[in-house]
Amino acid sequence: MNVTITPAKLSGTVTPPPSKSQAHRVLIAAALGSGASTVSNVAFSQDIEATINCLENLGAHFVRDGSTVTVQGMGANPMSPLRRMAYPRLDCGESGSTLRFLIPIALAVRGGGIFSGRGRLMERPQKPYFDLFDEKGIFHEQKDGLLTVTGMLTPGEYRLPGDVSSQFITGLLYALPLLDGDSEIVLTSNLESWGYIDMTLEALQWFNVHIEERKNGWFIPGNQLYKPHSLTVEADWSQAAFWYAAKFLDNPVELFGLNWPSAQGDRAIDGFFRRLSQMKDTGLDVSNCPDLVPPLAAMAALRPGCTTHIGNAARLRIKESDRLASVTAVLKALGADVAEGPDSLTIRGKEALHGGVTVDSFNDHRIAMMAAIAATRCVKPITITGAQCVAKSYPDFWEVYERLGGKIQKSE
Repeated sequence: MNVTITPAKLSGTVTPPPSKSQAHRVLIAAALGSGASTVSNVAFSQDIEATINCLENLGAHFVRDGSTVTVQGMGANPMSPLRRMAYPRLDCGESGSTLRFLIPIALAVRGGGIFSGRGRLMERPQKPYFDLFDEKGIFHEQKDGLLTVTGMLTPGEYRLPGDVSSQFITGLLYALPLLDGDSEIVLTSNLESWGYIDMTLEALQWFNVHIEERKNGWFIPGNQLYKPHSLTVEADWSQAAFWYAAKFLDNPVELFGLNWPSAQGDRAIDGFFRRLSQMKDTGLDVSNCPDLVPPLAAMAALRPGCTTHIGNAARLRIKESDRLASVTAVLKALGADVAEGPDSLTIRGKEALHGGVTVDSFNDHRIAMMAAIAATRCVKPITITGAQCVAKSYPDFWEVYERLGGKIQKSE
């Protein structure tokens, strides 16, 4: 689907959709438990659908009632009969979280699995896992778009970098408590995206799994059981960031429903918004919140006379698109002054963007939403191709955009 946007002001109130990152984590914890958990305020984005489908194939059961899900857990434990079943086939869609979270979980629960995905997912690196698996004698093979992992995940020490992706750490934090002995995760480099680990530890605690923080990692007692818990998923700061950007670009949009003491690292958007509003040259370190770069870049592009340097963003090259390249390509096409570095963007702000072009979404939900927000400050209409990709994380984004006064026309 293509969307053509005629520049217009957005105004009104928005409650961001439920947090995708939190929903992944609590649904997985509920699925590993014994008994029923109720999770409310779930948005069934493509990524969450992928996680639910995979968890069902692993042995959990889900019943939906509107935005509420009752999860009958699989009762994962070191002696579970699930280990004697055939390796599950797990289609992760385009969700990096689903894939990386569930690789060690599948090993712990079923002795392995056969993973597949779409888009760029199966090209995204898994080296931290593969290095561990080679060390521990776990078979892994990536061939013809499938990743097969089989073997016994055993208690012990797990050394891995903290600056590649926090998703590898999260996957192990879920799986290692299920083993029949104690384990330790030792970081070999500084931890980035610490907010996502905080979210993981919070979810584990809710489901009665105990992790002890150590100087360079975590100690994980074995033989733990996930216990049922019921909760409501909070609003998503990652998606709120796009409405922060809209507000920054002189659209009178007000946000409601956010949890201010949230563990979500992307709540940093509020502080970044305030810094960018000072209208002076500034540098932003996004090592702990790389998903904020597209809305931050849209804001920076329209700070007339000010230069913004967005740094420590190398991991954006292995997202749904190479986001440093795709952010640059889209904003430059709209008329922004953007220079791309190996792990950074340098943006010199302008009064307005000329628009009048067709831009590619790169099949990346955050790029499509960035372009839509930037369009409000273009002189001429723009067209975004592949705009249906917002369904990956924000299925009703275009409906909300129209409700706020956005002028869009959809075409195939």
